[in-house]
Amino acid sequence: MTVPPSEKSFLGHPRGLVICFLTEMWERFSYYGMRGLLLLYLTQHFLFSDERSNVIYGAYIALVYIMSIVGGVLSDKYLGQRKAVTFGAILLVLGHFGMAFEGSGSRETLITSAGNFEVQAEGRDNRRQLFVDYEGETRRVVFDSTQFATLGDERILPVDDAGVGDYQIQRRTRGFIENICALVNLGCAGPEPETVLVLNGERLHVEETDEGMMVERLGQMVPLVERSETDILVLADATTAGQPDTSSPVAVFEHGSYSTVVVQQSLYVNILYISLALIIAGVGFLKPNISTIVGDLYPEGDPRRDGGFTLFYMGINLGSFLATWTCGILGIVYGWAWGFGAAGLGMLFGLIVFQWGQPWLDGKAEPPSPEKLREKVLGVVTIETACYTSALLIVAVSVALLMNAGIVNTLAMITGIGMFVALIGYSIIRLKGAARTRMWAAVYFAIAQIPFWSLFEQAGSSLTLVTSRLVDTNIFGWNVPTPVFQSLNAGFIFLFAPLVAWLWVWLARRGWEPSTPVKFAIGVFGAGLGYLVLVGGMSSVGAAALTPVFFIFAIYWIHTMAELMLSPVGLSAMTKLAPASLVGLFMAAWFVYSGLGNAMSGVIAAAAGAETVGGQIIDVAGAKSNYIQVFSSIGYIGMVIGFLMLLMAPIVKRWMAETHIEERPLSTDSVGHN
Repeated sequence: MTVPPSEKSFLGHPRGLVICFLTEMWERFSYYGMRGLLLLYLTQHFLFSDERSNVIYGAYIALVYIMSIVGGVLSDKYLGQRKAVTFGAILLVLGHFGMAFEGSGSRETLITSAGNFEVQAEGRDNRRQLFVDYEGETRRVVFDSTQFATLGDERILPVDDAGVGDYQIQRRTRGFIENICALVNLGCAGPEPETVLVLNGERLHVEETDEGMMVERLGQMVPLVERSETDILVLADATTAGQPDTSSPVAVFEHGSYSTVVVQQSLYVNILYISLALIIAGVGFLKPNISTIVGDLYPEGDPRRDGGFTLFYMGINLGSFLATWTCGILGIVYGWAWGFGAAGLGMLFGLIVFQWGQPWLDGKAEPPSPEKLREKVLGVVTIETACYTSALLIVAVSVALLMNAGIVNTLAMITGIGMFVALIGYSIIRLKGAARTRMWAAVYFAIAQIPFWSLFEQAGSSLTLVTSRLVDTNIFGWNVPTPVFQSLNAGFIFLFAPLVAWLWVWLARRGWEPSTPVKFAIGVFGAGLGYLVLVGGMSSVGAAALTPVFFIFAIYWIHTMAELMLSPVGLSAMTKLAPASLVGLFMAAWFVYSGLGNAMSGVIAAAAGAETVGGQIIDVAGAKSNYIQVFSSIGYIGMVIGFLMLLMAPIVKRWMAETHIEERPLSTDSVGHN
């Protein structure tokens, strides 16, 4: 590499790249650390319904990208990138630390003919267990498709209408199977079982000891087969037509015979909304500007630029990968505040690094006109102060939209349609020939990302809930916290992005490299295909059985490969195809349509939601069936859209007028569109 003599460099690159790398790494650490916990936090701590939680999540990630337009415009015209990044980082620190103020959580009460029972919870994620105080005893609540029941603290077997246990025997000891089958009056014919007992979707470790069969519950070994009246495992047997044995200390509530009331702590719910809004505003000021600083570090035509951006985007993936292994584990194992606090601490590190390293930016990213910033507006208020004050407006609008999250998708749709009409109208009225068709191609790519992100962004919503509720996350004896699985995307990026980049080079040398429209089509097709693979895994086991974790690895891998088809060329295509005078507008369009895709992801996830009590699904088989139906539908829809895009690819390629779109191994969108 050729380094200008006057430049202070680090590994052949401007030393400011180190500061941008670390700042962005910590910002993405905070963002993805919080994102990995958010859906579980909404459903289990605040007890929002699945539908409400998913719509809030979709609105949040949509606003993150739409509000970036405001931060980008203000920095370009007035603040400059350095001030905008600093201000955005401050807002992010406040927002993430605000998430750590959780309160004692919402309370849910079961209202039945036998009385009212307040549901108490311990643990998070799939470690979460629910209890009620029944007849002076604390009893664990277990949900089933027809009723839920408790028996003491430990010895539980859910039942169906016929009084038969909803379980799967998966152990090699034939005598154990005979004992269980005798207990529920069933025969023992069937294939040789495997290794565990699965009750209502929960895997239990069973051991044969000198004291008999023991099951591990809540960290203790308790008897599995007890014949005494007080320890009987069958809550309602076939001889009583599903009615509970009143001589046993059992609390049984028929499904549909109860209602629930949730009481939320309004103070902490409002803190949640304000914290999310601060994060939205913070990302809006920081995200579009830190990448601009990286570009400004290199002179025009500098051959080191692409390598610098590749290193910078490695920081994005590194931050995402580390976040789910730290914030995710801390939040699930030790408490929500630990996870969100770690995210806030990460952003604080990023702010400190950026402030300390500003001399390394060598005067780049300064305001375009410092004098302009000091001009007065509205009396004594300067333009700079007005720019910062605009964040209050962003926060207020975001809070209002999050509280009414259902309208965000509609607003994004209206904005997207209006922008489409305006851009196409401009191209017809003001442009001719190749310039017009290239603009059409740019509009096409902006819109073509919508179905991809609406499917891809299920990672933080419906896929998180499915992983937590319906997947066997036990790997080599460790019950892996659900947020950790969101690190798979970043991990696969590290492993496969260089291979994909090499593949394009190898194919290009032979004239076989697919065109940009074909890659987009493959990306959308792959997003749909991933869900059909997951559906296959969910359907391969029983209605109440846990899905093997392999299929979670599979969908994340397929989606990552699909992302590498689509994401690395998206923004590059926009900047190269749009008219020079409209590049800024097309960047805004890219974020608007990204936001629309994210908003739609929340709508899709809401449709896949399940009925819950205390944040736990009450009908495992029914919830699984609904997830399979929704995932099958969006999988086929995604594949059909991808196929239609493939048919359109030759037309779009002609529109591009052979414009060359430069590929990069890692892109600005290399982790869930960053």
